[in-house]
Formats: sequence, C-alpha cells, structure tokens
Amino acid sequence: MGLLTTLAAATVGGVGCVALAPVALGALGFTSVGIALGSYGAGMMSTAAIANGGGVAAGSLVAVLQSAGMAGLSTAATAAVATTGGAVGGVLARLIRY
Repeated sequence: MGLLTTLAAATVGGVGCVALAPVALGALGFTSVGIALGSYGAGMMSTAAIANGGGVAAGSLVAVLQSAGMAGLSTAATAAVATTGGAVGGVLARLIRY
C-alpha cells in the first residue's frame, strides 16, 4: 500500500495546489482587479517601487504575482505549481507512514 498511498498523496497535492493557487493569491492581495489596498501585496509593491526608484520592474516577483492574480496562471506556471504540490504531497506521504 506504500506506493499507492504515495501516488494518491502526490495527486491530491498537485491538484490541491493548482486549485488553491488563486485563493492564495487573493489572500495575499493579488486580485483580478489589481492589488488590494493595505494588503501584503500592496506592501510588496511599495517596497519594490521604492527599491527601483518609483516603479515596479517588469518580471519582478510583484509583477509576476500581479499578472497571475489578474489573468490566472499560465500553462507553465500551472505545471510548475502542480509539480511542486505533487512532490510535496509525495514526500509527506513517505514521511508520514501509516
């Protein structure tokens, strides 16, 4: 049952991470209408703007999260999130043996 449990946990981890990514982005303040006022994302944007002389650099973490919050995850980002979630789920299943 060890391998089957690991595969099931990896699948649940991958699907769960992809399903919850928009929720996590919204909770951080990266919404479909922009960065929410007073949120963690707003603090990140402020810090990035100060560090870059008044603007947020294209391709920065804030810019990528803003884009994902507004338009959703790209195919590559979805694959990366699913892979990471699956790996974490699989590792946890191996560490927590029933």
